Formats: sequence, C-alpha cells, structure tokens
Amino acid sequence: MVQSEQAKLLKEKIETRQAHVAVIGLGYVGLPLATAFASVGFNVTGIDTDPEKVESVGRAESYVPDVPSDRLKDFVNAGALRATSDYAAVAEADAVVICVPTPLSKTRDPDISYVIEAADAIAAHIRRGQMVVLESTTYPGTTEELILPKFEATGLTVGEDFFLAFSPERIDPGNPVYTIANTPKVISGVTPQCTDLARALYGTITERVVPVSSTRCAELVKLLENTFRYTNLAMVNELALMCERLGIDVWEVIDAAATKPFGFIPFFPGPGLGGHCIPVDPMYLSWKLKTLNYTARFIELASQINASMPGHVVRKIADGLNESSKSVRSSKILILGVAYKRDVADTRESPAIEVMRLLAEKGAALSYVDPYVSTLEIDTEVYRSLALDPATLEGFDCAAIVADHSCFDYEMIVKHSRLVVDTRNATRNVAGDRSNVRKL
Repeated sequence: MVQSEQAKLLKEKIETRQAHVAVIGLGYVGLPLATAFASVGFNVTGIDTDPEKVESVGRAESYVPDVPSDRLKDFVNAGALRATSDYAAVAEADAVVICVPTPLSKTRDPDISYVIEAADAIAAHIRRGQMVVLESTTYPGTTEELILPKFEATGLTVGEDFFLAFSPERIDPGNPVYTIANTPKVISGVTPQCTDLARALYGTITERVVPVSSTRCAELVKLLENTFRYTNLAMVNELALMCERLGIDVWEVIDAAATKPFGFIPFFPGPGLGGHCIPVDPMYLSWKLKTLNYTARFIELASQINASMPGHVVRKIADGLNESSKSVRSSKILILGVAYKRDVADTRESPAIEVMRLLAEKGAALSYVDPYVSTLEIDTEVYRSLALDPATLEGFDCAAIVADHSCFDYEMIVKHSRLVVDTRNATRNVAGDRSNVRKL
C-alpha cells in the first residue's frame, strides 16, 4: 500500500499524539470517547449544538455517569479538552469523529438528519490531511453513499487528500467492566489507507482493533449485534407469555436452561425494550432491506412481540387489582424505575413510558420513583420522582417494578406494598411472604 504524503503526515501526528481530535456529539458516546482521546495525550475539542452540554463541559461538570466529573476536570483544567457549539472548530482538527444520535422517525424509519447535518458542517470546513470517522449507528451504505459524496464535492480525493472511515460505537452505559479501553473496536475505511489510519487512531485508546473489509460490513456489524439481542429478547418475551398460559415460572425455566455449559445463552423477559440501540438498530436494518424488496421477517415478528410487552404489563397490573376487586381506573399505581434499564438515568425508548401512557389512558392515578430521573414528561403530563419509603408504598394500590435499580430495597417494597407486579424478577431473593407479588 503506497501512502500519500497527507497520509504519512497524519499517521505521524497520531503516533506522536500531535493530532488534534474533534468529537461531534457529546452525549453518552461522544463524551466518554473525547475523554478517552484526551487521556492518551491528544488535544480534543468536543462539538455539540446543545449549549447546556457545552457549558457543562466548560465547568467540568459531567452529565454522563461513565465520565466522573473529577476525571473531566483534570482534562479541562489541563487544556486537553474543551467544548464548543461552533463547527468552525472542525477546521483545526486532524481527526473528526461523528457521534450524533440516529433515532427513528414517527413512522419508524431511520432519521439520519443529525448525521447529514454534521457531514454538511464538516464539508464546509474540510481540508487536506483530515480524517473523518462516523460512529453513529446507521444502515449499510450510509458512509459511502451519503457522506463520501459531500466531501468529494469539495474537490478532495478520498484516500489521498482526506480519509473516511466507519467504526460502530460499542458503549454500554453503566457497565463498569467493559469500557472503551477493553472493548474491541471494529473499523473500516473507504480505502485501505483510510482503514490504516483509523486503525492507528483507535489503537491509541483501545486494546484491540478489528478491521473489516468495507464500511458496509462495519455498519452491518453493529446492526447484527443488536438485532441478535432484539430477536432473542423477543423469543424469551414470547416464552414468558407462553409460560403464563402453561402455569410455569419462566424465570425457573431460564435459570435451569442456563446450567447447560454449551449451546445456550440466557436472555431474560421484561416489560419491553428501551435505550437508543436495541429497539432502534434492527429497524434500520429492516428499513434498508425493504428498499431492496426484501422483508426481514424475524425482525418484523420480534418487533410485534417486543412492542406488545408494555400492554402485557398493564394486563398483569389489572389482573392483580381485580383480585382485590379494584379496577385500574382511579387506582393509585406507583412505577418503580422509569429508566430503560438498571442503574442508568436514560429514559430513551423506556418501556416505563409506554406502561404509564397505557395506564393513564385507563384512568389510573400514576406516580413513580427513580433516583436517577427526577422528572419525567409524558405527552403533556409532568411527573416528579417520589421518595421510596414504607409510607409511600403503603399509599398505593400497586407498585410495579419496571427498572430493577440496585439501590431499591426489594424486601421493603414487598413488605409494604399491597400488590407488587415484578417485571424483572427483582424480588426473587426476598425472604418471607411474597403472596402479594405477581411476576411477569
């Protein structure tokens, strides 16, 4: 592989930590990535259109649990990390990493408007010798079909004058074991030279870089990872529905099956799927295949099952109330945990929101407890988290465990609640009488 002069200069800058790195999007992916680059000696600029994020970084106050404020403060005070809303900062950077959201539209189609906005802004400031890496999850073909033409329209040549790659983010918020440093990083460039430079950049912050043959392959890797989880979760959610009809404890079945040392991976049912990745990424793949006149049947079926789970939770609550001659209407129901998963503050796509919306439609009087989420707006209603104590629990007709935060005292919850609907099997180790508990 013959290196262009620009490639040689950029690789030398990366190896000597003289490269200036810009990270576009300072959310739960971008801020940890920015601090990771700063920690190995790069000068880093974070770019975000949200002024609150920019100001928080400037004050060295982290809003991402995986980035402690003390750690952020060290980089900000040393001048290694700064934040701005001005895309003109792109011109100063040698490597630009895009970490913006890629949600679904109201019609459940991919919304890559943030990626397009970032690409347009970069194109306005791109110069010779720069590398751009897209980390935002998207459908196969995005890097080469949508981003590359914008940069080539400036007259620069990819692989010679500038370098373009894709590397799917693999952040697991709240996971203390797997971090950027020890999670293998998949990368691919538009050209071999692009791949080589992306490999050099990410090799500075992670123990293992995994190059693949094309950006389309790298884009599909992330979709496969999350579609694997999505479809398996749908399977086990349907198993929960089947076990209810068979009169069998689904949790006992899974625990027993998990004793097999080969050929089985345990997945666990729940109230529905949440977060930015698992409920969203398979829809990107399904949408892309529809454009090729192919129906991703596993994904479509999994979507139907997973989307039905909040309704199943509401039915479990209604059935439990009926046993005490109560209806959902006017009953006081306390939702325990509104984040999309345990021990995080993220409510994006949280199943708790749909559970609460369905209960509100049935006339329930709703409140919630979540130490990570102080306020929650659903449609036009604003809820505020309550304190979790015996007096609170005793004031409700039902407590529904939707996010099983580690800090919840489940023995207290069972002891002081009239009815507990446990969607996470969080009460499994509570000793004594659990006759008031209804599991998923």
